[in-house]
Amino acid sequence: MVKVVVIAGPTATGKSKLALDLERYFPLEIISADSMQVYRHMDIGTAKPTPEEMSLVKHHLVSIKDPDEPWSVEEFKERASHAVEEICGRGKVPFIVGGTGLYIRALLSDYPLGDASPDPDFRRAMRKFAEKQGNQALHALLKDKDPESWKTLHPNDLKRVIRALEYHRATGQPISARRVKNPASPYDPLKLAIRWNRQDLGVRIDNRVEDQFREGFVEEVARLFSLGYDASAASMQGLGYKEIGYYLDGLLTLEETKALIKRNTRRLAKRQFTWFSREEGIIWLEASQDRNWEDIVREASELIRSHLAGSGEV
Repeated sequence: MVKVVVIAGPTATGKSKLALDLERYFPLEIISADSMQVYRHMDIGTAKPTPEEMSLVKHHLVSIKDPDEPWSVEEFKERASHAVEEICGRGKVPFIVGGTGLYIRALLSDYPLGDASPDPDFRRAMRKFAEKQGNQALHALLKDKDPESWKTLHPNDLKRVIRALEYHRATGQPISARRVKNPASPYDPLKLAIRWNRQDLGVRIDNRVEDQFREGFVEEVARLFSLGYDASAASMQGLGYKEIGYYLDGLLTLEETKALIKRNTRRLAKRQFTWFSREEGIIWLEASQDRNWEDIVREASELIRSHLAGSGEV
């Protein structure tokens, strides 16, 4: 089996930094498991690796789509699988890094994906429904069709709410039932995640949002608008982009926009933690303001070295 390393967990926990710091110890390449970093021109709001970081470590599935191009878990799985083969062919270690849990599960667990192809017309109809009736009304449609998704998906997570409705429409089954009990997988993963306490993570989120605004987040969204991308593109519903869109439309003040993004990021982090806490085999690396970051890097490197031992990769 192909040995891979996964660094997952909630947003703003330091996943990308940890992977880059581990480059000192391992010949690695990074496959981004982030549903937003695939889009060109969307750099600041997605916390995309900088050009310097990408020159240090080769990254895959970053800036490969225009903001109005379709992107799906199916395509992620196909491209990520191909990237794993390429990386191993170069004698390097594939590091799958990101917070989109469904992507990681799909790649590692042979998650069945071909039973309900995307239906662009249905998706457009559902977005129009949400615009007229509200996100809560669309989310409520899941209650009888897929109670588990209704409980776990936030009403504002339109992309996944619509996908769950689309899946039920195509198959008559809830998308939450797709998980394979005994998945066949070609991969032997070591799954790591970084865990901060809620207060410390909240501070990290607030600081990152403030940094993004200083780096030109508003200007980035304005440029996307000038290029012709608007709320009709699924990518523009991404965290931060939608809220800044409201600001540019005069619906929010700058401070209200920042506060809303911080609040919504905390909510995203909570949902991500819930997801990953249910995943089997994850080793949590405990982080805090009192713990030296290098200790976390060393702990991770020891776990990875043990995982790779005997594979010829260390």
